[in-house]
This record gives sequence, C-alpha cells and structure tokens, in this order.
Amino acid sequence: MRPKREPEQITDLSRLKALTSPLRMQLYRLLYAAGSATASQLAEQVDQAPSLVSYHLRKLAEHGFVTEARDRSTDGRERWWQVASEEGWGFRDSDFAGTPEGAAAVGALARGILDTRTAQYRAYLDRTAAWGKAWSDAAFSSEWVLDLTPAELAEMSAEFAELTRRWRDRGKAAEADGDTEDREHVSVHLYGFPFRP
Repeated sequence: MRPKREPEQITDLSRLKALTSPLRMQLYRLLYAAGSATASQLAEQVDQAPSLVSYHLRKLAEHGFVTEARDRSTDGRERWWQVASEEGWGFRDSDFAGTPEGAAAVGALARGILDTRTAQYRAYLDRTAAWGKAWSDAAFSSEWVLDLTPAELAEMSAEFAELTRRWRDRGKAAEADGDTEDREHVSVHLYGFPFRP
C-alpha cells in the first residue's frame, strides 16, 4: 500500500500572506498546470514584465511554494521553475483565526482562490462550444445539499482528495506511456461548507 499523500498544511502566517498576491497565485497555478516554465514564458501568459514575474517567482521560492527545475535548463541563462510539491498545499482557517492579521490573510487568500476559480469557469463557459460535443458533454457542474456533521464533512473531503489523486495519477501514467490524444488539463472544483437556509 502506498503511503498516504497529503497537501502540505501552511501554519506560518508569512507563508500564507505570500500567496495573497493575485499574481503569485496565478503564477503558481500556471506552473502547476504546465509542470515547469521560465519567467519569460509565464510573463507572456500573465501579460507582465519578465523581471516582475521573476521577482514573484523568487518570493514564492523563498516560502517553499516553487523551486528551480534545474534539469530543464540547457544553457544556464534562463531559469526554469516548477511547483515544489505536486500534492499542493492547504490551510485551516482555525490556525490563523486568533489574530486580526491572520483572519484577514485567510479571508484575502480564500477570496482570491475563489475569484481565480470563478474566472476560470467563466472562461470555460464563454468558450463551451469551441471545446466540442465530447468535452461539453463530459464537463459537469453539480450541487447537492447534505445533512452532515463536521466529522462527516471532513471524511467526505478526504475521500474526494483520494479520488482526485487517483485520477491525477492515472492521467500522468497515461501521458508517460505516450497516451496524449484528446488529453487536456481539467479543472475540478468542489466545495463543501455549512449553511443555514
């Protein structure tokens, strides 16, 4: 049985605050999807100067979110970057709720993540027809209303995490075997939170 892989839990406020920059979050997400890239390549995607992108990549590296992809550099002139962990990261609101600064950082980061995910989904909706029937029929958006305890919600979250890891590993294995036909990045957003009607 493989060891259980978990996203790194951020507990340090300075690390959390490093991610509240929308540009840094965008760069992190682009690197995660690409596997590796240079500051110049990323700068084209975010419409920013390579020097600014390079600065933000170095800040992300200082906090352990990205690292140099040294095996990609062929001439030593251009630095390649990659995310530090394929498992990503997470944080618990309760780890930062004890101070106004911590609560503000959690709120800023959570809203930034939501804004990014919403923009990504809106972009898909704007171009659904361009993806063709197979992709538009396979794409989904679902909502369920469940009655759960906090422990049950946490258990469900862990099950979803394991399920997505299994599908991510399946895709990576297929790509490694040369199966790339019709393979695209797929973004899966799932939320689970309490509410009262």
